[in-house]
Amino acid sequence: MLARVWSASIIGIDAVKVGVEVDVSGGLPGIVVLGLPDAAVQESRERVKATLKNAGFAFPMRKIVINLTPADLRKEGPSFDLPISVGILAASEQVRADLLGDYLFLGEVSLDGSLRPVVGVLPIAAAAKKMGITGLVVPANNAQEAAVVEGLAVYAFKNIADVANFLNNPGRYQPVELDRKVDTFKGTSAQADLKDVKGQAHARRALEIAAAGGHNLIFVGPPGSGKTMLARGLPSILPPLSFSEALEVTRIHSVAGLLKNRGTLVRDRPFRSPHHSASGPSLVGGGSYPRPGEISLAHLGVLFLDELTEFKRDVLEFLRQPLEDGLVTISRTKQSVMFPAQFTLVASTNPCACGYYGDTIQQCTCSPRQREQYWAKLSGPLMDRIDLQVAVNRLKPEEITQQPTGEASSGVRERVQQAREMALGRFQEEINLRCNAQMHSRHIYKWCKLDDASRNLLENAIRKLGLSARASDRILKVSRTIADLAGDENIKTQHVAEAIQYRTIDRMQ
Repeated sequence: MLARVWSASIIGIDAVKVGVEVDVSGGLPGIVVLGLPDAAVQESRERVKATLKNAGFAFPMRKIVINLTPADLRKEGPSFDLPISVGILAASEQVRADLLGDYLFLGEVSLDGSLRPVVGVLPIAAAAKKMGITGLVVPANNAQEAAVVEGLAVYAFKNIADVANFLNNPGRYQPVELDRKVDTFKGTSAQADLKDVKGQAHARRALEIAAAGGHNLIFVGPPGSGKTMLARGLPSILPPLSFSEALEVTRIHSVAGLLKNRGTLVRDRPFRSPHHSASGPSLVGGGSYPRPGEISLAHLGVLFLDELTEFKRDVLEFLRQPLEDGLVTISRTKQSVMFPAQFTLVASTNPCACGYYGDTIQQCTCSPRQREQYWAKLSGPLMDRIDLQVAVNRLKPEEITQQPTGEASSGVRERVQQAREMALGRFQEEINLRCNAQMHSRHIYKWCKLDDASRNLLENAIRKLGLSARASDRILKVSRTIADLAGDENIKTQHVAEAIQYRTIDRMQ
């Protein structure tokens, strides 16, 4: 007898419908899997056989042919265990086959018959709704993640026996329900608070501007000046994720396998901090069948690169296209996928190899040639893409010993939220514009107009600092954000002057 079960496979962060055809017929006992299965899918033959026997089902001692369609699409991972098991039960007439076309099945099986969670359930659930599938059957630990998608009935089970009972008596089971109140999805994790930062008013102001406009930021200063602590405080002043943004982030983390035992949605803006020994593929994503890297996992959040000059130069060059386009394209011989990568880059570095160039207390031991070689690790095009370049000086002794007196993150976040709302009001007719840093040339011409005094100031800065056209556009974007924080519709001279001050590295070189 022939049975067909629906499942799905992940390509990038999207899902493709996969048909699992199971034919039980006469011949020597054995299982054959067709349709470009990977090793994990091939191994499912033995897992499924042991699972069905241990769960109390009769395993047909006949020839079983399993065909995964479309045949030219690579199938990978253990998520096909459950649909293969259901297909065998249906083909051997142990469960009803008339309802199989209404459901899509996902899940890994254990040898005792229990169901284990799999990755990529959220994008598959979203795709299933578009495909016209009315129900999704998943392991119990994937229930809340799948139920996020509205208009799709999600049924979750702990073992294969419960799935069989459901197919034979579907009216006895109710789909999983999820509370979709907005408050459910607000961030709850503890974050570094800016009130704990001592001094560094200039750097705190730069963090506020970066949060309000989504601008990339680099801190330059000697060891122990607080660069890392400042960077880790940025998520605490970013606006909370909206429900739609949380869905975007969760899809990526689901595909990457980071949602097991994490409930429903990613509720906090991501903060990723890869080590300086990270490779290019680990940052941008990769593999024979591409998976998201650190920059995609930081989507709508923060990517923090501590000790930026310790990263290999060729690795940093991978960041140039994602910083400009907000997405990363990974091409392979068999397929090409795109991952979203709209993140705020925050980096920190010392001013030289010894770390004390320009320090008022400890003398720098580097020669001019050594300092030049040190900064040569960072290419000009990469630095052009960093909007805010901020010098962080060592704290004075009296600042170190006193209690922190800075403003708490909650107060800063309110101003950031107001500035972002002001920007979103301008972007009402634009698609995929969330903040000022994402503006393109046509947006800059429209919303970053300067008066004569401001234009002359910017022209002088371009001339004296040798700025590129891209760097001057970055100054205009930062000026627009500063004006938004001040509640001004028009960019004024003081806004441009402050934006120019955040080109520390341009002045150092």
